[in-house]
Amino acid sequence: MAWVFLAIAVVFEIGFALGTNATHGFTRLWPSVFTLVVAAAGIFTLSLALRTIDLSVGYTIWTGLGSIGTVLFGALVYKERITLPKLLSFASIIAGAITLKLAAGI
Repeated sequence: MAWVFLAIAVVFEIGFALGTNATHGFTRLWPSVFTLVVAAAGIFTLSLALRTIDLSVGYTIWTGLGSIGTVLFGALVYKERITLPKLLSFASIIAGAITLKLAAGI
């Protein structure tokens, strides 16, 4: 169940990052409300996951996959370019997350 909570936390992390951009510096009400709610939900679900997943593994996967999702959805929603350096960075993050999971024996 911890991995399910972590996956949900990653989705909230992506929503938080995308929402933060939509707030325009927290000057738009509903994007600001959305951003604050998903930020709180992300931290809450992360805390549930970290009850059984090591902090070093859970937090790294949360931020890593959140970063990847943010870049991918940033390209879809905000038309940001995905360049070769970004793709190489994605691969590094994924490889690091897999290595952490394997090293933790989970």
